[in-house]
Amino acid sequence: MTEICSKCGLPKELCACGIIAKEQEKVRVRMVKKGFGKKMTIVEGISKELEPKEILRELKTRLACGGTVKDNMIELQGDHRAKARETLIKLGFPPEQILVE
Repeated sequence: MTEICSKCGLPKELCACGIIAKEQEKVRVRMVKKGFGKKMTIVEGISKELEPKEILRELKTRLACGGTVKDNMIELQGDHRAKARETLIKLGFPPEQILVE
């Protein structure tokens, strides 16, 4: 028996909740300097229902860097603003909803 999505009531194979949620998110990608001049890329605006840890895993793999999820923000080591935007687009986020600062 197939699993049913609790939000939309459709089978998991037909569920569009994740796609709709990604289209509604306003994602902000910015770079900050931490102690000793280290650069860190911050990705904000990804809700918990989109599983930020899964998105973090994909970003870390594609960008070859370390990172973590803190306070609903994804923190990546280094300045990866342009590449993070490209990766988020490949993951299904619409380009017009991603703001790079």
